[in-house]
Amino acid sequence: MTIFIYCLIAVLSLLFIWVTHNQLFMPWLAGQSTIDQKPLVSILVPMRDEEANVVDLIKNLSDLTYSNLEFIFLDDQSTDSTSQLIRQEAHHLRNLKLLSGEDLPAGWVGKVHACHQLSLQANGAYLLFLDADVRLAPTTIEQAITLIKSQEAGLLTGFPRFPVSGLLAKLLVPMQHVLIYLHLPLYLANRTTHVTASAAHGSFMLFESMTYRSIGGHQSVKDSLVEDVHLARAIKKSGARACLANVTEHVTCYMYHQNRDVWQGFSKNAFPGIGRSYLLAVSIICLYSVLFVFPLFLAGFAFTIAWYYALPLLISLGIRLVIDQLANQKNWIWLLMPFSALAFILILMKSMALAWSKSGFTWKGRTYS
Repeated sequence: MTIFIYCLIAVLSLLFIWVTHNQLFMPWLAGQSTIDQKPLVSILVPMRDEEANVVDLIKNLSDLTYSNLEFIFLDDQSTDSTSQLIRQEAHHLRNLKLLSGEDLPAGWVGKVHACHQLSLQANGAYLLFLDADVRLAPTTIEQAITLIKSQEAGLLTGFPRFPVSGLLAKLLVPMQHVLIYLHLPLYLANRTTHVTASAAHGSFMLFESMTYRSIGGHQSVKDSLVEDVHLARAIKKSGARACLANVTEHVTCYMYHQNRDVWQGFSKNAFPGIGRSYLLAVSIICLYSVLFVFPLFLAGFAFTIAWYYALPLLISLGIRLVIDQLANQKNWIWLLMPFSALAFILILMKSMALAWSKSGFTWKGRTYS
């Protein structure tokens, strides 16, 4: 047991070093804007049953300081008052166009089809796809254009800051940042066109329009449940670069308000997000069990056997604390790391079970295989 604990301490220490060095290769969406000319930016928002977000979203977008914008919303056959609220609040945004979504064709995922329809109406030199639950700092657009130009990238994306409420959201939503800093080699992701080293967050994706259209846009990933990652890979396959930036000071995503939504949303994405590989899923389950769940049990013996039984837990919490600081997350959520890892294991197992049983992944009233 002592040798195992020493090995566990060594592995976690290496992971701590990895995270602190890996983050150096993620640029920040910050600093002074250096735009001389202001190209047209199309802000494109797919909306399905988003009445809770309409008013705040439009108010937020009206505060943007970038002057050359067009706004296109698509009501994707909502069953609530999304469309009426958009029309009611439309006077707050000039250049706002509201589209009515077409029926979902066979073989398409709903959000992907909605984004495809939006792209057909967009005129901008840059296309910014936003989720309805995203809020932007006033200077976000000019900062994003500055960064995408300086990185000479065809895509700029990033994982937002996630204010969370509800136990399941606290456990799972911030884990998205953990997965990026732990598993993605950011040097390869941001400095090369290495396809497998790709990540993106569909709530905030800024494309250079010509590059987006050259890869076939969302139509090229029409059946994907993780279209954001597949679009990033398509960008790289075309020879362009995809930049994954730290956008947490400018982009906030109020993701999932109810435990049911958290469970359904991550069940839909977890297994498809790792390429539906059962071998990789089992490996991740074993790895997280040993590195992040088991140390909590070990720490219980720190006062009865030896003090160093607590070290694996302390180091794993230190890893999470560093990541949460980078992610602009609430200071105390890092203390939940063992429980977050356990919740992630359970959601991955649920996602695997849905795939294995071929019962499909359900989201917003639609089921996908």
